Amino acid sequence: MNRDQAEGRWREFTAKVKQEWGDLTDDEVLQAEGNIDAIAAKIQQKYGDSKQSVAKKLNQLMENFEK
Repeated sequence: MNRDQAEGRWREFTAKVKQEWGDLTDDEVLQAEGNIDAIAAKIQQKYGDSKQSVAKKLNQLMENFEK
């Protein structure tokens, strides 16, 4: 997978993340710059969810995304 493909997949994934957590802004997702941990931290900060629940939901989204 080349860089353009990876960036495209990341954009698709972040669109799904924004659907799930609608209060995340494009800027907040952009700041993550391809880092899943950074997105998880933004979600935790904004929603007050536990690290475990955010990680579980993100993992589910990734699994569904890869299918």
